[in-house]
Amino acid sequence: MSQAYLPDSKKSSAKNASAVSPVTPKSKTLLRLLRYLKPYWWALLLTALGFAINAGTEIWTAKLLQYITDAINQNDRSKQALFPLLIILLFFVRGVGSFLGNYYSALVSRNLVYELRVEVFNKLLRLPSSFYLANPAGTISSKLIFDVEQVTAASTDSMKTLLRDGLTVVALIGFLFYSNWRLTLILFVVLPPILWLVRIASKRYLRLSKGIQETMGNVSHITNEVIGGYQVVKNYGGQSYESARFDKTSKKNLRQGMKVVVTNSINTPAVQLLMAVAMAVVVWLALRPVVIDDISAGEFISYIAAAGLLSKPVRSLTDINQKLQKGLAAGESIFALLDEPEEEDTGTISKALSGQMSLDNISLVYPDSTVALRDFTLNIKAGETVALVGRSGAGKSSLVNLLTRTLETSSGQITLDGMPIEDIKLESLRAQIAMVNQQVVLFNTTVFNNIAYGGLADKTQAEVEQAAKDAFAHDFIMKMPNGYQSEIGAEGLQLSGGQRQRLSIARALLKDAPILILDEATSALDNESEYYIQQALDNVMKDRTTLVIAHRLTTIESADRIAVMDGGQIVELGTHNELMQLQGHYAQMYARDFK
Repeated sequence: MSQAYLPDSKKSSAKNASAVSPVTPKSKTLLRLLRYLKPYWWALLLTALGFAINAGTEIWTAKLLQYITDAINQNDRSKQALFPLLIILLFFVRGVGSFLGNYYSALVSRNLVYELRVEVFNKLLRLPSSFYLANPAGTISSKLIFDVEQVTAASTDSMKTLLRDGLTVVALIGFLFYSNWRLTLILFVVLPPILWLVRIASKRYLRLSKGIQETMGNVSHITNEVIGGYQVVKNYGGQSYESARFDKTSKKNLRQGMKVVVTNSINTPAVQLLMAVAMAVVVWLALRPVVIDDISAGEFISYIAAAGLLSKPVRSLTDINQKLQKGLAAGESIFALLDEPEEEDTGTISKALSGQMSLDNISLVYPDSTVALRDFTLNIKAGETVALVGRSGAGKSSLVNLLTRTLETSSGQITLDGMPIEDIKLESLRAQIAMVNQQVVLFNTTVFNNIAYGGLADKTQAEVEQAAKDAFAHDFIMKMPNGYQSEIGAEGLQLSGGQRQRLSIARALLKDAPILILDEATSALDNESEYYIQQALDNVMKDRTTLVIAHRLTTIESADRIAVMDGGQIVELGTHNELMQLQGHYAQMYARDFK
């Protein structure tokens, strides 16, 4: 199964299943981000208070220079004696303000990352299979890890700079107007060209930031592939190929990052140059006798110092544009994912099932027009064991995915206990189906937690051990260092293939569901283990509706009925003996298998 089928009503969303929706206006994205900050209004107030204190100390610095200069010119010893105390007091107050501003802005920032990351992760748990089939795992994880961190740049980091340096600029300009309003007006002459530069840089930052996110997704995707398939990479000598592929993608990311650096490296000095020109004009005019005749040397130095102190916060405010555009690009990506349509649950019924199934003229066509099932009809009694056999691509696994509603039918009707499958709540439906797949999925936790997973977490130690014994897993588990509390490593790679499969079977046995699906359940076992597992499965299949998908036909001879599939249809149906007597598809397959 390479793609997921969606009904016609969902095909439009499937086309955009790569989590890319129409571009959201920047202002809308920013407002949506800021809504996450509402619960932390109190921290924002403390942040503003801290940076307001910090801005006030900038004016204090200018006034202190005036105080010192006038004290020296007037040879006032009492004022000079206060110099050390005033300097210490200045830096103490500045330290208090910086602490308040930095601490509480960081508190808001880290909580924003936490909340967004949890929301994105929970959203991933509710998305349909089509989303995962359309998006590489690396791209998805990049959104959760990289993009969420970048989002903070658009909200809290930008807000921090805006508050800290914005308040400083306002305070200093207010002081300059108070000192000499005519000179101060000259500084505003450079405002229009500065705003023009910022506007041009904004567009470029946004475009480049989206490129960086895309390349980071590709880097993460390649990394995940190599880590997951490291054995294939090593065995087939793929190191050079993977190294070249990773290098190519990383270089593309590097180029995008350097373009951001170049843009910033040109934009910031250009703004500073305009500020320097304005400052030069101000200083030149200030030195004209007509301007400085009525002010003291201390006042003149204080004014020039305050004007000089404007340079750093103005530069920071121009740099904020880069962070803001980067964060907005990440925000668009995150919100596009959060707005993805979730898996639909049209069901309203939650009741215990007996396991009776009816599949009436089922058809399944994938978006690429591949026909997986065609007019498939099969009725299964409660407690009956039906085996599905056929060559690869016959539609066996597709049928199983329809029963769990991982896929939706193109046409036809599936009923369980006489109820349309879409009328049963997804949670209730899946709680009553136990599966053992050919591809075993285990988690990086203990043996106990892997068997008693998810909804089975409330099972007792005795119940878990009994399930493991029935799956012939108890003996090897007890040989592990900590028994059932032993960690099995990522994907259970510390275990053999047969041991992993037996844990998966134990999990299915523990679920004790009325419907059991075995998809090549004994494929990874050696002959001896397969024999014992088959005995255990024979016992657990009693009084349960069981679908068995198998390639080795010797394992399904005892099935109540065997359905031979080809081209998405049933071509033969009957018991083992009946099918052998037909001397058709099944007999030929069995002869090859036995041989």
